[in-house]
Amino acid sequence: MKQVPIIDLHTAAAMVKDGDTLLQGGFGMTGNPIHLMHALAELGTKNLTFIGNNTGEPNLGGGRLLKNGQLKKMIGSFFTSNPDAVKAAQAGQIEYELIPQGSLAEALRAGGAGIGGFYTPTSAGTIISQHLETKNIDGIIHVFVKALRGNVAFIRAWKADTAGNLQYRMTEQNFNKAMATAADLVIAEVEHIVPVGEIAPEHIHTPSCYVDYLVQ
Repeated sequence: MKQVPIIDLHTAAAMVKDGDTLLQGGFGMTGNPIHLMHALAELGTKNLTFIGNNTGEPNLGGGRLLKNGQLKKMIGSFFTSNPDAVKAAQAGQIEYELIPQGSLAEALRAGGAGIGGFYTPTSAGTIISQHLETKNIDGIIHVFVKALRGNVAFIRAWKADTAGNLQYRMTEQNFNKAMATAADLVIAEVEHIVPVGEIAPEHIHTPSCYVDYLVQ
């Protein structure tokens, strides 16, 4: 039976390399793998492309990486939760790509499913879509959104078993579930690790085949 290695924060953070694309689960600070993010901030890994719903908050989560100058680009939906991210974008200090929240979720799901991208009417006719490919489908303008994948995903779950099956609690499911499928390496920060069989099959939200390492 598969047994996922349980590692410490700094070992996990060291798996992110300069220039990597990092997926970070969470909606705001809910379901956010903040301990992994802060361990990465301590290492000073540079030139990262950060993909998440929002870039943390000031000096928290992705916000700490931003403050440290570790991010070269941020891709997400809700940068305004972090005034530092807004200032950095407006000042031209960091590249950024704004994606509507539903489109971001679907782009990650597509990346995990091996789909190259999809067309959606969301953002058609707005400044967000002005440089994107569009297509008229049944008389409605659709915007092409490319799938998103990462080198590493930091996600958070409530419980894992030793095989790596994950159970999320309440709104932890947000972006964590899709991101677990859309990266080459998936590291899950969890509160509890239990023997195989203690999580009922119907309560497993992310199967173990997607998870490479656990951090408690």
